[in-house]
Amino acid sequence: MPLKLEIVTPEARIFSDDVDTVVLPGFEGEMGILPTHAPLVTILKPGELRYTKGGKTTEMAVGEGLVEVTGTTTRVLTDMAIHSDAIDEKAVEEAIARAHKSLESLKPGEQQEEIAAVMAMIQRSTAQLHLKRKRHTTGLTHEQR
Repeated sequence: MPLKLEIVTPEARIFSDDVDTVVLPGFEGEMGILPTHAPLVTILKPGELRYTKGGKTTEMAVGEGLVEVTGTTTRVLTDMAIHSDAIDEKAVEEAIARAHKSLESLKPGEQQEEIAAVMAMIQRSTAQLHLKRKRHTTGLTHEQR
């Protein structure tokens, strides 16, 4: 029995297809979803989302968001979802460096919204770097797995 996976960002529907399994970074750690999983709604943390279809595993970096599991469908609503092949490692490293500089200029106790936005950007960028560097280690693209 297949499991419908939908991944949606504010910009577009990134993925919609039947898959065998989904593993995602949940609020309390990595969570595996199989067909007929108990219904739930949970928080998605920045990290790595993996899905398997026909024995092939595909990995994506995802940002913050929500996950809804209905037993037949898993919906991921996130602010970022990107395949490792589309990640520009140098650009992400530069963005992290700029974010850290920005954090240094913000005063603790003030500008809480700006601090939270910068921290969220660092988390999303770190998730991308982790996935991209994992690819360098294994040397495989998601099509080859």
